[in-house]
Amino acid sequence: MSSLLGPLPALNLEPLWSKMDRMVPALPEPKARPHQWKYAECYPHLLKAGRMVAAEDAERRVLMLVNPALESPFTTDTIYGGLQLVNPGETAPAHRHIAFAFRFIIDGEGFTAVEGKRMTLRRGDFVVTPTWHWHDHGNESDAPVVWLDALNLPVFTFLRVHFAEGYHDPRYPSEPADPCEWRFPWDEVETALNATAGTKNHAVHHYVSSRTGKPLSATLGAQAERIAAGSSSEASQSQCSFMYHVYEGKGRSTITTPATGETVEYSWQARDTFVVPAWAKVQHFNDSEEEPAYLVAVHDRPMLENLGLIKPGL
Repeated sequence: MSSLLGPLPALNLEPLWSKMDRMVPALPEPKARPHQWKYAECYPHLLKAGRMVAAEDAERRVLMLVNPALESPFTTDTIYGGLQLVNPGETAPAHRHIAFAFRFIIDGEGFTAVEGKRMTLRRGDFVVTPTWHWHDHGNESDAPVVWLDALNLPVFTFLRVHFAEGYHDPRYPSEPADPCEWRFPWDEVETALNATAGTKNHAVHHYVSSRTGKPLSATLGAQAERIAAGSSSEASQSQCSFMYHVYEGKGRSTITTPATGETVEYSWQARDTFVVPAWAKVQHFNDSEEEPAYLVAVHDRPMLENLGLIKPGL
C-alpha cells in the first residue's frame, strides 16, 4: 500500500477511501453548538459601546453573536446574528452589499430607509434589506434603538464573492413608505398567529414576500411562533439551523444534539436569543399558565431547498 500512497502527496492527490466516513457521514455534522445570549447580560455592553464607539467610526455599531464552537461571523453554521444599537440623533451611513439582511426591532424607535423607501421601526417590527439595495438607519427619538441583525455572512466564508459599497452621503435620498413591502409590523404578525388560538397550542407564521408569496430571500427565511399558555411545541428535528429571538413571554427550550446525545435546556424571557444547530432536536415550553409566548426565528431553509439539499419528507 505504501507504494501506492507514498507518491500521492507530492502530486496533491489523496485516497477518498481513507476519509469516506468524513466525506459521507451518516448524519449531518454541524460545527455550531446550541447557545443562548441573555439580553440582560448583553445590553449593558451594548450601551457601553454606544458611549465609547462613535457611529461614524463604527459604521455599524454591533456586538456579534459568536457561536462558542466557531468564530465570527458564525452564529450558526449558516446564519450570522448581531445586536445593533443606534443612539438618539445618529445615522448609520448608507451602503449596500451582496449579503442579505433581516432586522428584528428589540427596543426603541428609529427608521430604516431601503432604496429610497423610509420605514419607521418599532418594537417587534421585522425589516428586510435585499441584496445590493442602498440602506441606512437612523434614530430621531430620545432613546437608543436596538435590533437583532440576521445575515447570510457565513456563506461568504466559502463563496468568496461578497463586497460592499458606501454611498457618498450619510443618507440615501428617501421618502416615507407605509406600508412597505420590506417592513412587517408586529401587530399584523401577532394577529395572524392569534387567529389560530383555540385550535392549536403551537402556531407558526411564515414571513413571505407580499409580492410573490415566497420566502423573503434565496438563502434565509423567517417565521414567528406562538405557544399557548401552559403548553409546548411538538419536538422537531430539521436539517435547517435556527436563530430564535423571544419577542414576549417566559419559557424554556430543550435542545438535543444527536451526535453526542447531550441535551441542554435554556430558560428564556423577552429579548433573549438562542440558536438551534442543524439536525438538533428542539422543543419549546411556555411556563406561563396565563399568557402566550411569542418567538421569532431566522432559518436557512430557503438556501437548502434552492440547493436541493433537503432530505425528501423533511
